[in-house]
Amino acid sequence: MTILMTNDAGLSHQMPPGHPEQIARLDHVNRALSAPEFDGLDRRPSPMAEESDLLLAHPASHVSAIRNAAPDTGFAALDPDTSMSPGTWEAALRGVGGCLAAVDAVLAGEAKNAFVATRPPGHHAEKARAMGFCLFGNVAIAAKHALERHGLSRVAIVDFDVHHGNGTQDLLWDEPRTLFISSHQMPLYPGTGAAHERGAHGNVINAPLSPGTDGVTMRSVYGSRLLRRVEEFEPELLLISAGFDAHEDDPLANLNWSTEDFAWLTRELCKVADATCAGRVVSSLEGGYNLDALAASVAVHVAGLMEA
Repeated sequence: MTILMTNDAGLSHQMPPGHPEQIARLDHVNRALSAPEFDGLDRRPSPMAEESDLLLAHPASHVSAIRNAAPDTGFAALDPDTSMSPGTWEAALRGVGGCLAAVDAVLAGEAKNAFVATRPPGHHAEKARAMGFCLFGNVAIAAKHALERHGLSRVAIVDFDVHHGNGTQDLLWDEPRTLFISSHQMPLYPGTGAAHERGAHGNVINAPLSPGTDGVTMRSVYGSRLLRRVEEFEPELLLISAGFDAHEDDPLANLNWSTEDFAWLTRELCKVADATCAGRVVSSLEGGYNLDALAASVAVHVAGLMEA
């Protein structure tokens, strides 16, 4: 059984006209996952996170700053790339809440794994800084939730978005109970993610990839090194920051992965989870800005979770 956490509030989170992180992204994902082959998904609405949930990873000053910035009409710019509309606050809280509810359900044995279809994304949000379309660290908060509230000892996070998960790295830099692995194009926004960035406890592994890197090279990097590091860590839960902007058709970057490459990577991550943590996986949507490529890639990713 695979749980699909939905977030209808994400359809009310607007960005300025022409922005790549658009409502149509979630529309395309929802449409792809409404195909008959996904009838077996256990579909659940994402609950609202409490502000106390956000404090697992962010200071109160950041939470209040985002809450107070929410506009009644129009847009409020948090940085040149990141804005809020009247629907953003609820969408962001349900994004976090969906990840937490997915962790709760998977750890309770209600399903083997889960996918959180949500926006805004989260992996660029640092401790006290919204950036890169992200307000709160959805996956990092989920990791802290699993550790602090479920008593886990080891949680691994794999981020295969084309952009480095600087926010997740920042939020978990000092957390020895987590292993954060990020593959990403370099050079590229946000400019972080060099191999020498290792975390306070050697708990960060960055795998920068040169522009033009294809799926063959990606499979080699994961197959020869990154998947083994997850296995060696022996996590009790595997979280995935599932960004699909490494796709060859994506307009914001220059990696050349195919849709089938995402299917392969999903299968391999699930195999590692089977070997280490009874297959317990929670995956949350991050980037992906070519609408057709995003829909196709999410479809094979969720199909892989269902087949695991």
